[in-house]
Amino acid sequence: MELKDYRAQIDRIDAEMIRLFAERMELSARIAAYKKAHGLAVQDPLREQEKLYAVRKGLPAPLQEYGARWYEQLFAISRRYQRALLDGNGGVE
Repeated sequence: MELKDYRAQIDRIDAEMIRLFAERMELSARIAAYKKAHGLAVQDPLREQEKLYAVRKGLPAPLQEYGARWYEQLFAISRRYQRALLDGNGGVE
């Protein structure tokens, strides 16, 4: 297989990840509205720890910490987006 073939596969995966990211962020916005309506905090450390455990468990050993770091960044982005929505600035910080 040539480099261009590998890159084409990466591009296909990236397009799917972008679609899934947008879907996840839409759900994050809905969660923010739910949390606001129910007086809940944006951050839920227990939920994040449970998710990190599941991420690590679902990956082969060499990728576990990389996957956990990726999800930590995803959590931070989701929290930032939720806070921006709750502050009323349309999700832009």
